[in-house]
Amino acid sequence: MRSNLRFISVAAVAAMLAAVPGLAQKSAQKSTGPKERYEMDVATTSGLAAMGGGKGGIGGAMGMMFGGDPSSKVAYMLDLRLGSNDAATAPPPKGDHFFLPQAKVGKSLPLIAPERGTPDTPGTFERPKGRLLLYWGCGAKAGPGQPVIIDFAKVAAGQMPPGLMSSAVPVIREVSAANSRSYTHWPNGKGGKPPSSGSSLLGAHRIASNYGSDINFTLAQDYMPGLQASTTVQPDGSVMVRWGALQPATGYAAWAFGGMDRAGAGQSGAGDVVWWTSSATKEFGGGLWDWLPPSTVAGLITRKIVMPPSQTSCQIPAEVKKASGEMMVGNLNAFGPEANFSYPPKPAGNAVWNIDWTAKVRFRSHTMLLIGADFGGMGGMSGGSDDAAPAEKPKKKKCKGPLGIPLPDGAC
Repeated sequence: MRSNLRFISVAAVAAMLAAVPGLAQKSAQKSTGPKERYEMDVATTSGLAAMGGGKGGIGGAMGMMFGGDPSSKVAYMLDLRLGSNDAATAPPPKGDHFFLPQAKVGKSLPLIAPERGTPDTPGTFERPKGRLLLYWGCGAKAGPGQPVIIDFAKVAAGQMPPGLMSSAVPVIREVSAANSRSYTHWPNGKGGKPPSSGSSLLGAHRIASNYGSDINFTLAQDYMPGLQASTTVQPDGSVMVRWGALQPATGYAAWAFGGMDRAGAGQSGAGDVVWWTSSATKEFGGGLWDWLPPSTVAGLITRKIVMPPSQTSCQIPAEVKKASGEMMVGNLNAFGPEANFSYPPKPAGNAVWNIDWTAKVRFRSHTMLLIGADFGGMGGMSGGSDDAAPAEKPKKKKCKGPLGIPLPDGAC
């Protein structure tokens, strides 16, 4: 009887508190949609990555390596994706992103639906041979348990080391052909002028298509500055990587590949490939070389997976440089801000918010450099022309790293 009375009294007190104005929990505002979603990825590239983006070519790279102008030239890259729940009024789906003149891309960039069919895969597949050596963390010496060694022959037999690739770092891409009834994107090989030197994204933007409402927003954030980074081999054999802080950066991630010059050496075609990341833990995948929201980056900083925006140097352990041999390419990613827009505006109170469209603009700055070679900052490419290139250009190879992971343009 006493327990029943106690239960009734607690319930009564809870009911009285809920009746007091301001203490009752407000019901969450409901929303529908969005019917249409747009994503605009904005990248600034420098160093060898800018060369891959069309700044300087082989002549520019040779000029930089042999004393050419190491000025802070950069390349700009855009990736545009529009998805909708609705079908096109007159198939196929198509659209345009209209820019102001200062963007230097022409009046608009065409958004085209990808061709349906089999994916573009190489005609022949060569199974990797040799070993992959994994290192992680900033410091003069590699930490305990390093390197983790992956024998490609064992991987081919289905023997993958447990816990190799974690899901701590997500790849966040909300708009794709897979989750959209109608989908278009750029670049698409069907036209459109890429941004050139001096391009600016500030101001009004309009996206129009035949499968959704017009999307309009105004950007107050422009391209991030180019990363200026340099490397110096230390007396102990480690490599110090330094860079200038970027005001818009929310965090940094560095990684490097080595030993690629001898990965096919020997009669067996086997060799060691080295992969290092600045993460304090064994993290080698996900969005570390992609765009990540500031909130996600903040969480990864607390876990010491991403370096904080105040950090401007990281030491690659001596063991990494020694194992890499002559060929070692470094990468540095500066995560940036994110701008979000939606229509119509969110109503006050608990009225249902019927969202017509959303737009997200993500920013980052990325550089690529030769580890141990300091060419005045490696932030830009020389102004050398293609005339300085060798008469016979080497064939362009598929730019892929260990385990088939694509490398940024210019890494190969």
